[in-house]
Amino acid sequence: MILLPLPKQMEEKEGSLMLRMDTMIVMDASCPQGTYVYARQLKEEIFTWAGMTIEIGRGTFRRGDILLKLDASLGADHYDLKIDDEGAFLCGGSLNSLGWAVQTLRQIVRQSAGLLPHVTIEDEPDLKNRGFYHDVTRGRVQTLDNLKKLVDTLSFYKMNQLQLYVEHTHMFRDLTELWRDDTPMTAEEVLELDQYCYERGVELVPSIATFGHLYKLLKTKTYEHLCELPGSFGQEFGFRDRMDHHTVNVSDRDAIALIKRMIEEYMQLFRTDKFNICADETFDLGKGRSAALAQEKGNGVLYMEYIRELFEFLIERGKTPMFWGDIICGHPDLYSQLPKEVICLNWGYGDNQPERETEILHSVGATQYLCPGVRGWNTWVNMISGGYRNITRMCGYARKHEAIGMLNTDWGDFGHINQPIFSIPGIIYGAVCSWGEKVPSCEELNRQISILEFGDVSGELINCVDKMNGTLVFGWYTAVCIREGFRKGMEQSKLEEMFDREDMTKVPECNARIEELETELRRISRSMDSNGRRIVEYSHIALQITKVWNEVGVFLSQLRKGEKAENGMEIAARLERCLHYYQQIWRENSKEGDIGKISDVFCWYGDVLRKTSMK
Repeated sequence: MILLPLPKQMEEKEGSLMLRMDTMIVMDASCPQGTYVYARQLKEEIFTWAGMTIEIGRGTFRRGDILLKLDASLGADHYDLKIDDEGAFLCGGSLNSLGWAVQTLRQIVRQSAGLLPHVTIEDEPDLKNRGFYHDVTRGRVQTLDNLKKLVDTLSFYKMNQLQLYVEHTHMFRDLTELWRDDTPMTAEEVLELDQYCYERGVELVPSIATFGHLYKLLKTKTYEHLCELPGSFGQEFGFRDRMDHHTVNVSDRDAIALIKRMIEEYMQLFRTDKFNICADETFDLGKGRSAALAQEKGNGVLYMEYIRELFEFLIERGKTPMFWGDIICGHPDLYSQLPKEVICLNWGYGDNQPERETEILHSVGATQYLCPGVRGWNTWVNMISGGYRNITRMCGYARKHEAIGMLNTDWGDFGHINQPIFSIPGIIYGAVCSWGEKVPSCEELNRQISILEFGDVSGELINCVDKMNGTLVFGWYTAVCIREGFRKGMEQSKLEEMFDREDMTKVPECNARIEELETELRRISRSMDSNGRRIVEYSHIALQITKVWNEVGVFLSQLRKGEKAENGMEIAARLERCLHYYQQIWRENSKEGDIGKISDVFCWYGDVLRKTSMK
């Protein structure tokens, strides 16, 4: 039996409990009103996977029923589950842990239908906070319906926190310049999502850029003067510029006053007591308008003074501040000046991510979350096994250095081009690794995810998808950097240096591998539940996009070498056809966001291919 995360203690026994027409999901008198949402989840799971309609009620348990009960003596994070001839008994020390018991039973139902195996489980998580951090600003602004599906996934795997990263994609009432050409989330959508999360035991935590990464805000006519580097207004859009620049000028008091107004407006939409100010990657700090102040005080002090004022502002309003720890880790001697309430988010995304930053922050008394990543940025398909290595390592550091949580990240970077479905394995890795130390190997966990999440009885799906990223040669990051460098008049030698990072001799082998993976994927799909097969088309489109971009790279490489470059017109047509299908699946789950900017890159290369082919 597959259960994710793995329970702390589980004993499987002989026998089974058969669900019948008079079986009832009974909420004990100890259960608060919110229990009904979990009971409803269980009812729907039984209907879907056992084909039976089970009623929900309150009152007296009878033989063969499913009982939901609270018992405060268990501890808030503990749950018990027992299935025997008498019935199924789910007991939690709190409403949230009772919900985790329900998720465990849902997973059992998904595999056993209406014949539930006898089992006894006692369970609780290692880390109290087990979250997912999703970028809804740099490319993909998912629809509210799809964000609710994300919450359902988090709930199913016992994750209890969600943060959505925002720079400009919230409709702040008085900042129309910020979002006027975008598709932002509205206040009502945030309120509805907050309620949806709360009912499913997931804490929705606000997270907005307040220091660096304020590209859209600091490019507006109204607020350009608050940008550290002059000349931000009227700049042509660039994916790279959006990542690298646009830090607020801390020497201008109007900057922090504006940020406080944004925080004040945004925080009121959430019931949580936490607020993440981000404050990461302040690359331009002290390099422009605040240079004199930086020379006087030093960049570390400038950074500290700014974030400390925001922290105090939040604490006065009853909020626990959170922030990314990349800058402060370079100034550990200053950490003692921060309020004790602050939570430091310590990120690192490498396969062999070093332990040094975690050790430093632990040594200065920082309260930490460890923050790995699902490794989807700048790829058409996530680097799944790389994500596994990163997540398992970072969760190990979290236990060793007494972190209070794990926040698994999914950044958008150059447009958030990966489909959300490809991040699901990484989400589940985070759920499994933060819950307990018992973690299967990557291949085995992929097998279990294939079966439990996607209904693939062969268990081969995710290991197949993991191979797809290895077929990429001419990548999106390189394609974007070359295009933006060319448009800025970058020196030819610099452009060629970027291009030379990729080995185009690998393309024939990689594209042949794509065809093999397409066949493998179709074969696996015959073993999948029909509800899980949507990933097949997403994978097909991602593979075809990978293939055609590889061919774009070969074509350009041949031009550079003075060789005869063929089929440019045909490659351009296939590139544009791939874009058409990509736009369709984008709009299935996301607002417009950056799809126009992504399309511009495709079209620019299509024009280059045609122009050079017609000479």
